[in-house]
Amino acid sequence: MTTQAPPLLRMLQDLIGTLSVSSVTPAFDHSNRPLVDLLAGWLAAAGFRVEILAIPGHPDKFNLLGTLGSGPGGLVLSGHTDTVPFDAPLWNHDPLKLTESNGRYYGLGTSDMKSFLALAIEAARGLTAEDLVCPLMILATADEESAMHGARALVEAGRPLGRYAVIGEPTGLRPVRLHKGVMGEAVRLIGRSGHASDPSLGNNAMDGMHEVLTAVLAWREELQRAHRHPAFAVPYPTINLGHIHGGDNPNRICGDCELHLDLRVLPGLDPADLRAELSRRVEAVGQRRGLIWTVEPLFEAIPAAETPADSAIVRVSEALTGHAAEAVSFGTEAPFFNRLGMDTVVLGPGDIAQAHQPDEYLALDRIPPTLELLRALIGQFCQSR
Repeated sequence: MTTQAPPLLRMLQDLIGTLSVSSVTPAFDHSNRPLVDLLAGWLAAAGFRVEILAIPGHPDKFNLLGTLGSGPGGLVLSGHTDTVPFDAPLWNHDPLKLTESNGRYYGLGTSDMKSFLALAIEAARGLTAEDLVCPLMILATADEESAMHGARALVEAGRPLGRYAVIGEPTGLRPVRLHKGVMGEAVRLIGRSGHASDPSLGNNAMDGMHEVLTAVLAWREELQRAHRHPAFAVPYPTINLGHIHGGDNPNRICGDCELHLDLRVLPGLDPADLRAELSRRVEAVGQRRGLIWTVEPLFEAIPAAETPADSAIVRVSEALTGHAAEAVSFGTEAPFFNRLGMDTVVLGPGDIAQAHQPDEYLALDRIPPTLELLRALIGQFCQSR
């Protein structure tokens, strides 16, 4: 007796109803195993060979790979299993229940991006290994929203997957072939506290951070003058001063001060080189003012990604959608997939404006064209010689 995955609506309901938040804050973080088990069952029922891949160092997190067919090449349809944390009181709909209203499906992960996994399984419905000349893989990863542990584990394992990949992040069904890298850096200065009535009694770390800020802003201008990429709406690397804290009382000389920076990195720029340059500039201030200093990453950098414009996955995606491939400033798992030898486009039915927002939704009229698009991609890269 043949089996198959549940109907699309049932899959969407179950995915949205399964909590799988990932967060760098342990109190908010959850295992993605229940969601992985759901997907594994559906893929097995659809005839895929299923592998649940443990992530070293993270015993409650897993990647999932379902493969239909065999041989080299092929296509990977990929989505992440996790969502960001959510503030339920700010929602007008239950974030953990798929709700249809106003021509939309509401729920946490509808746009970013659990729905894509259900749509990928639905697009493959009825296919058998005998129908394919190259394998079709459906990949579900862990912790994309926090530290990208799932994608990093795939790179560390070094296992080749398909020749081409589509990541179903919310792009409004417009292909994306390149994006900026993302860095988060913490700068800390340690001085000496003392009574505010006499500056000589201490060494004010906040005064030193003022000088660091001046140096960082000057560096930001240098980067913007030196590096441009016309594909991006903001065509230069950016540095955002996002968080600062120092001292504890106005009548006490500030003994330590910490600054957090967000850097968005163009393709071709190396995060390690940028961190080294930031450290050099902070060190100059620290030495001049007699302050202890550190520069440390808030998280492991997400590299920039760029898939060549003439890659087959880019050209086919452009032809099928009628849109030229674009560039975006948010990060994805694409650079890690590229390291595994997969030309990758980011292309999904949701909208980035819906991501990480209360009342996140997916418009129902995006579902038919997404299924048509995915079936065409499967036909092109898995069924055509």
